[in-house]
Amino acid sequence: MEKEFETLSDYTDEDYCGAEEEVFSVAIDGPAGAGKSTVAKIIAKKLGIVYVDTGAMYRAMGLKALRLGYDPADPVNVIPMLPGTEVSIAYADGAQHIFLDGEDVSGLIRTEEVSQAASKISAIPEVREKLVELQRKIAEKQSLVMDGRDIGTVVLPGAKYKFYVTASAEVRAQRRYLEYEQKGKLDGRSFGDILAEIIERDDRDMNRPVAPLRPAEGAVIVDTSELGIDEVVAEVLNIMGLVEN
Repeated sequence: MEKEFETLSDYTDEDYCGAEEEVFSVAIDGPAGAGKSTVAKIIAKKLGIVYVDTGAMYRAMGLKALRLGYDPADPVNVIPMLPGTEVSIAYADGAQHIFLDGEDVSGLIRTEEVSQAASKISAIPEVREKLVELQRKIAEKQSLVMDGRDIGTVVLPGAKYKFYVTASAEVRAQRRYLEYEQKGKLDGRSFGDILAEIIERDDRDMNRPVAPLRPAEGAVIVDTSELGIDEVVAEVLNIMGLVEN
């Protein structure tokens, strides 16, 4: 089992293992449902480096606001909540776990309600400042693949490889609809409802005043609308100058 890192202060020079000749970062940004997280996980596994899901950190923040009965978009309540909130990550058997105030909430943050809360709370500058510090610290001394919505633009603008993974809203909504259907999480929603949620999320993420979702300078745009995951992974590896064995 890999060592678990509970808090920001737990990351010390001695803890970074697998030192390569070159420490590098792969930044993957993109809208909801484009497949960026799936691609990021596979790329990290193939390269034998760490995968960091930053969206899970914002979901944890959103979950806490919901638990407290706060509007995740309201800084009046959210900002005072931050000093007493600890969001951290740990790795066990190669999988990332998200902890909220010491509780493993990895299995509680994948609902649509929490997803919407994450989008709203992530627009608050003080929330982003708190989490970006942790994200940058993780990337300092180990190679990794990090995905989110502002990795290449804000968190790791100096990343060696930057990608913007996207797809049409209709394709992303269809993927999300099928995913929810298979998991029994539709809760009566139609394809049209899911599409409306995707469009609303895009608008909020792309037009927020702080760290809006957009391709980073120098990022390669990968449209997955008509590509399968294996094809996307192959394209990304090819762009990185790597050939799958």
